[in-house]
Amino acid sequence: QVQLVESGGGSVQTGGSLRLSCTLPQSLFSGYYMGWYRQTPGQQREMVARLSGGGIAAYADSVKGRFTISRDNAQNTVYLHMNSLNPEDTAVYYCNRWPPGWDWGQGTLVTVSS
Repeated sequence: QVQLVESGGGSVQTGGSLRLSCTLPQSLFSGYYMGWYRQTPGQQREMVARLSGGGIAAYADSVKGRFTISRDNAQNTVYLHMNSLNPEDTAVYYCNRWPPGWDWGQGTLVTVSS
């Protein structure tokens, strides 16, 4: 059973930045595309970014040019660097493989105020 733990969320004002982190066992880290997802109340969880083991990234249109997904193979960690945040980015953010297949973690809450 994979336990995913996300961290790095918080409250920021419009235009601010945050970096989210997700660390997982090395045995899993190197074998999968990794993704960051987000969910707001009453909405379906959506993918915001995904990254292959070879470093090829893809983004949702709503975050292109503002968010960057990266991975640190030595630390078995995947990051989501979020810049130019706006209130529409307010959500609980989760990591999982892509396409998702592991149990979801608790997520980390990002709140952006205007």
